[in-house]
Amino acid sequence: MKALVKTEPGYNKMALLEIETPCPKDNEVLIKVAYTGICGTDIHGFKGEYDRLKTPLVLGHEFSGVVEAMGEKVTSVSIGDQVTSETTFDTCGECEYCQNKEYNLCLNRKGLGSQVNGSFAEYVLTREESIHILDEKISLLAAAITEPIACGVHASMEKVQVQKNDVAVIVGPGPIGLCLSQVLKSAEVKVIVVGITQDAERLKTANELGADRVIDSLTEDAAAIIEEFTHGKGADYCFECSGAAPAIKGIFDYLKQKGTLVQMGVFAKNLNELDMNSIVQREINVIGSRSQKPSTWHLTLDLMKQEKINAERLITKIYPLEQWAEAIEQVMAGNEIKVVLQPNKG
Repeated sequence: MKALVKTEPGYNKMALLEIETPCPKDNEVLIKVAYTGICGTDIHGFKGEYDRLKTPLVLGHEFSGVVEAMGEKVTSVSIGDQVTSETTFDTCGECEYCQNKEYNLCLNRKGLGSQVNGSFAEYVLTREESIHILDEKISLLAAAITEPIACGVHASMEKVQVQKNDVAVIVGPGPIGLCLSQVLKSAEVKVIVVGITQDAERLKTANELGADRVIDSLTEDAAAIIEEFTHGKGADYCFECSGAAPAIKGIFDYLKQKGTLVQMGVFAKNLNELDMNSIVQREINVIGSRSQKPSTWHLTLDLMKQEKINAERLITKIYPLEQWAEAIEQVMAGNEIKVVLQPNKG
């Protein structure tokens, strides 16, 4: 099969190669990939900034497809089923996190596209427990970005529990931020999306998808606008989705006393400036939200089934796998909202 492989650490070091198609055994399922999204962490991997990758490795972890084959112990899916999959491929199965099905926190977790081969290929191998059969209302194209939508669901409905009429600020109108905006609007939260001038089209999309206010922080005073919007109180929540170090320097100015910062974005470096005195003096809560867990996927797919999330609206470019370099270039340039690869044509 054709696969896009990160051959070794470093910048780029990517090649479209012919590799052996995996053969599923036991509880494994082989999926013929229909569409696979390019995530920000894939870009970190491309740039050589993500040290969790175990090369040589097929990147990619957001995908949909059709069940092609399965191991002898698989009972819940059938050949021909249209599916998507969680990103967990293997865990220890014994730690407290595994016992609670918080696989995203297992220290021995192996993830698709990070420790085992992922979905930038004609076929991807996953495990039965991670598979979700798609409702007829969810297209294969929409399902390809279930994972980033689930990140927003986990952050806003599991790590914190947003309520109707809460005010939430989203910093970073990229795919994660725009997915999250729709999730929050489905819960009747008031949403403010903050970006920069080069995010103009994405801010426009956020507005079209129901955001109550969008802000260009380079030309507008975001803190002042948020203060006015909240009648001087400040936002209940701020979801940092950009992973950009400059974005967090004044981020607590958006929050009310005892407000909550939910950090979702992944930074290129581990150490970044954060106003620690505000955390103390204003009793700010800071919560990390990593990926998602099985319960999140059920919530997410239910929202998609109810058509409360317009996933396809966020997909602005589709490239064949052979044009992966151009696709990655477009993602890095910020010219598109969500770019997906199509490994199998037709």
